[in-house]
Amino acid sequence: MRKSIKALAVLGVLTMSVSGLAACGGSQASADKGHVYYLSAKPEQQDEFKDLAKQFTKDTGIPVDVSVASSGTYEQSLKSELAKSNAPTMFDVDNNDFQNWSGYYNDMSKTGIYKDLKNQDFALKLDNKVIAVPYVMERYGIIYNKSLMKQYFSADWSSIKSIEEIDNFKALKTVADEIQDHKDALGVKGAFSSAGFDSSSSKRFGDQLAHIPVYYEYRDQNTEEEPPTISGKYMDNFKNIFDLYLKDSTTKPSQLSSATMDDSNSEFSTKQAVFLQNGSWGYPQIKDQDVPDEDIGVLPIYMGVPGEEKQGLTVSFMYFATNNKSSEKDKEATNQFLDYILNNDDARKIVTDDMGFETPFKSYEKAGFKSKNPVQRANDAYAKAGDYDTVIHPLPSAQWVASLSDAMLEYAQGTGDWAKVNTAFVDGWATEYKTTH
Repeated sequence: MRKSIKALAVLGVLTMSVSGLAACGGSQASADKGHVYYLSAKPEQQDEFKDLAKQFTKDTGIPVDVSVASSGTYEQSLKSELAKSNAPTMFDVDNNDFQNWSGYYNDMSKTGIYKDLKNQDFALKLDNKVIAVPYVMERYGIIYNKSLMKQYFSADWSSIKSIEEIDNFKALKTVADEIQDHKDALGVKGAFSSAGFDSSSSKRFGDQLAHIPVYYEYRDQNTEEEPPTISGKYMDNFKNIFDLYLKDSTTKPSQLSSATMDDSNSEFSTKQAVFLQNGSWGYPQIKDQDVPDEDIGVLPIYMGVPGEEKQGLTVSFMYFATNNKSSEKDKEATNQFLDYILNNDDARKIVTDDMGFETPFKSYEKAGFKSKNPVQRANDAYAKAGDYDTVIHPLPSAQWVASLSDAMLEYAQGTGDWAKVNTAFVDGWATEYKTTH
């Protein structure tokens, strides 16, 4: 039986792409100091994690290996790596399949990184034990190009004249439809970048987009613990936004099966599209290109749910866990690495400025380390207005996400109907709940 958790996280997505860093100082390091092996679920920040590991090894002499998993198979990769004799000493988890690794968790309740949390309820707990600590608070929504939107607002054919008017699905649809109808006037290929279903991109829809109606299902049931069934009450709303992505797009639905995350990012960052559904983790892929930071804004994902005028961006977490099967020296080295991330200014600069992370730590805030990531900062206005966070809640399994994504792709391509998506969402939830519980 899954335990109730108070912290909520975004799903990780992953295939193995190994980068050994032991050579970066590791050959000179003393074996007496132990060794760190980190398996990361964040391919978007792989270069920055490598830099962080190199800096730590340079400063401490403790060797670090980093393996970064990319799209689609993190669960399989983690399972494989944990079974090895040189298993990860620390690894990423989210709140969907974290119980699969219950035999590997150290209790982190006495660690500095747990004690430094602004809110310790954010941590993942299992059997009254702190088994994982969040290290990044992420936001996502509909990223938009402010400069292109200003052109739209000033056009004599536009019905909406300010970003403040876009606070519900009807207004969003009006804007997207008009941009699509006048795309040549704006010099774009479509309102939305491609809703691709290549493995690098599909989680945006079967996972991240699906979390919006799931949030309202949890809200209606007044629960934080995964319910055995969901009603499907918001499936029409889910269809509203997905249909808009498909209709007002740079890309024909017949091409979506092979459209990648890189395609979607490129369409936005080269001003071929006005809108991109993505999150703060995707900022490194669009920064320093044709859209400057000051032109990056973010809207909530509106679907037509009553009261959504007061909706803010979606919030989620990613967590560090440590391996209780590691040697005592490696456990100590791993805790030193976590303390380094927490307290070293060079490390905090990499985490905040290079990775663009918004951390949940008191020490970062006290020392003035605040992310300039424009996707993170876009939520400040919603928070100031008192708008509610659309919070990530547990999904029953990765298989539920995969089945839903498959049904959505079939619908997009015209080889399946929405009823199949509805079945995957509602009936699939009940089936997967029984399987995982």
